[in-house]
Amino acid sequence: MYSRTSEPVRFERDCEAVMVPQGETVTLPAGQVGYITQALGGSFTVYVEGNLFRIANEDADAIGKEPMPAPVLPEGAGDDEVEKLVWSQLRTCFDPEIPINIVDLGLVYECDVKPRADGLREVAVRLTLTAPGCGMGDILVEDVRSKIERVPTIAHADVELVFDPPWNREMMSEAAKLETGLL
Repeated sequence: MYSRTSEPVRFERDCEAVMVPQGETVTLPAGQVGYITQALGGSFTVYVEGNLFRIANEDADAIGKEPMPAPVLPEGAGDDEVEKLVWSQLRTCFDPEIPINIVDLGLVYECDVKPRADGLREVAVRLTLTAPGCGMGDILVEDVRSKIERVPTIAHADVELVFDPPWNREMMSEAAKLETGLL
């Protein structure tokens, strides 16, 4: 799900939103109008009265949109298929200000999927931010954790925000560099 738009929107119900880049949670009231500036990975960035707000996937209906469906695995999927789906979910996580997923931005330093004796799996992720002072860090960590835990057979995802090594543009994929004009 990728789009950069300026689609007008009216909130159909009160909706919890996160101010970008501050990370502060607010409630936008029913009837509020704005513009969708980014619709990526199931979340929406909405411009309202001079501010940007992130609307989560589970609140898509508040702006008249369908939430992104849960990921599915084929029956009897093995560890490799689960790991591929976990990475696919990571690619649905976006900084609300940058239309490039966190994998291509080079923000994911490690993703380890470990099987458990009960047939379920646990995931450990280490990731960083493009800027250490960004107020969206906790929001991004929660987005990653919740999207990974939507994968069938994942019992728990431990997502750690780290700043060593510091992120730099060289960590971006070639596609991300091309998209941002850095190539």
